Amino acid sequence: MASDKGPSAGDATLRRRIEPWEFEVFFDPRELRKEACLLYEIQWGTSHKIWRNSGKNTSNHVEINFIEKFTSERQYCPSIHCSITWFLSWSPCWECSEAIRGFLSQHPSVTLVIYVARLFWHMDPQNRQGLRDLINSGVTIQIMRVPEYDHCWRNFVNYPPGKEDHWPRYPVLWMKLYALELHCIILSLPPCLRISRRQNQLTLFRLTLQNCHYQMIPPHILLATGLIQVPVTWK
Repeated sequence: MASDKGPSAGDATLRRRIEPWEFEVFFDPRELRKEACLLYEIQWGTSHKIWRNSGKNTSNHVEINFIEKFTSERQYCPSIHCSITWFLSWSPCWECSEAIRGFLSQHPSVTLVIYVARLFWHMDPQNRQGLRDLINSGVTIQIMRVPEYDHCWRNFVNYPPGKEDHWPRYPVLWMKLYALELHCIILSLPPCLRISRRQNQLTLFRLTLQNCHYQMIPPHILLATGLIQVPVTWK
């Protein structure tokens, strides 16, 4: 049952929450907004307490800002495991990917899981390689789906009274298309998703599949978009 109140006034995270309009403009997978937003959770050791906060681009990318903030404000103890989860409006660029790998190599007890709403300049070979390098170094990268959007809305957004179940209902198709392209990146396949912007600000998604995509990508990933029919070979 929906509450007639927004986040509790006694909620320790209230002052660190973003406004609903910020969540909508930053995390809409159809929007190609230049600025990036990071929502993050940190959990230390066996403690059930989760620290939540947010960050945006400044003169640096949000990933660099997080690393600098984490290393300057926390006395790091190598013997205590630290679990970090990021919810990013854009995936890391290749330079940020390198910085993240350097950060993790210096903090071996830190694990990082990254959920992204969109892939940043995903056709750039360096950005694609940067994401692969992150994954190969042990970082989990996934496209945000409905459960992640719902989680972020409830835990990071100063939602209006009675609206805890009313996060912006973005089309699931966009999430599936980005997930398909992320598989292409992981498998070192050519890009299959092309994105363009018309003068009326309408974002257009176009799929261009080659034989290698049909051969390498699991059929259920292709079929999940609802736009692709996988060829059937009869024996």
